[in-house]
Formats: sequence, structure tokens, C-alpha cells
Amino acid sequence: MTLTASRRASSGSAADLLAEMAAVPAGDRRRPALRDRAIEAWLPLARHLAHRYSGRGEPTDDLFQTATVGLIKAVDKFDPDRGVDFAGYAIPTIIGEIKRHFRDRTWSVRVPRRLQELRLSITEANATLTHSLGRSPTVPDIAVHLGVTEEEVLEGLEGARAYNATSLSTPISADGTTELGDTLGGEDHEFEVAETRVALGPALALLDEREQKILTLRYYGNLTQSQIADRLGISQMHVSRLLTKALAKLRTQLHSAL
Repeated sequence: MTLTASRRASSGSAADLLAEMAAVPAGDRRRPALRDRAIEAWLPLARHLAHRYSGRGEPTDDLFQTATVGLIKAVDKFDPDRGVDFAGYAIPTIIGEIKRHFRDRTWSVRVPRRLQELRLSITEANATLTHSLGRSPTVPDIAVHLGVTEEEVLEGLEGARAYNATSLSTPISADGTTELGDTLGGEDHEFEVAETRVALGPALALLDEREQKILTLRYYGNLTQSQIADRLGISQMHVSRLLTKALAKLRTQLHSAL
């Protein structure tokens, strides 16, 4: 059914119902029944508009329910005294509800509203141009059709990748034993000390030769203070004092560097 046919099918008694409903006071017991009959009479319009957006990854039934919500809002807010026919008021209201559904509920990763709306425009343009050109449209084709730049089209296509996300439980091996999540790396705690290691070299260079040697034997050679004392020919107590002094210098330098 075309949009014109939908309007025509709904315009007669449906318009009368809306006019009658508007004439009934808000507290009148007849109003809820009139409202329900008006909504039911205009359901073909909601169904037609929902069908227009089918094939975009959302179940048609869900789109029809969303369109019906838009129709109900239109019926409740319609004011015949403004001189606008109901179809002219209801169509943008219903379409707005459908677009809001796509924008707010179907994106796996939240992206700016501008990109969400651009994706919908690109999808519509792609379908229209494929039919009129007899081939898949190029980025320049879509840009000209929408009146935007090619960069904006590419941005919209890139943003569309957030529309669906792949589950980390998706099997990626032939036997199904390896999942996508298994390929993700774990937290590398070495990154936490990377900056410190970079600053450590210049800090060590500020120590004298004996201090550097003691630190090397203690922390790289894994020698005890007594073993270092024997190797250097000094007392273990002296090694302890030198080690404490060297570490204090390093802390000061690293604190300044970081």
C-alpha cells in the first residue's frame, strides 16, 4: 500500500473520530473509546511507515510497535484547531519515533547523534541510487545525492561500524575451541614501570662508580650485602650505608624526572 493509499484509507471515518474526540471534554467517559478507535483506524499508516524502514537489521514487528507508539503520541497531541490535517502531523511524528529507535536502541557502541543520522541517510541514499543507477553507488555518488562532502560520507561509513559489535565469545578457529576473546592480550604491568625505567638510566649516571657497582651487584647480581662486602673488601655495615645513600639519590632524581 502506498503512502497516498494509506492516507486515503484512513482519512474518512478516522478523521471524523479525531474531530469527535477533540470535541469531547478530557474527563468524558467516551473519550478513551474514541481514542482507541482513532488509533486503530490510523494503524495502516503506522504499518506503512514501519515497512519503509524494514530490512535495516531490526525486526519488522519491532518497527511496527515503535511506529504505533509514534502514532499514539500523534493522536494524543493532535490539535485540529491548528489547521493541519492529521496525516501531515502524524507522519513526521511516527518517522521521528522510528529514527529515535534506531538511534537509541540498535547501536552496539554509542556514537554521536550526527553520525547515527548520517548513517541512516547513507543507507537510504544507497538503496535509492542502487535502483536509479543500476549499480552500487560510489562515495562521490552518495555525497552528491546527500549534498555533503565525500569526507562526511566516509566518516558516516566508518561510524556505521559501531552499529553491530562482535561478541567476544565468537569462535574464530575451525574446531571452535578458540574464541575472539582468547586473542585479546591481558594487562601488562610492565607498562606501569616503563617510564621509570627510561628515567633510571640518567639517574644511575649521577652516582659514583662504587655506588653504581654496589647497586649492580645487589639488584642485578642478586648478591647479599655480606657477599658484596667480601667482594669489595669493606664491611657489611659500610655496604649498607652506601646502598642506602645510593638509593636515596636515585629516589630524588627519579622524583624530579617524573
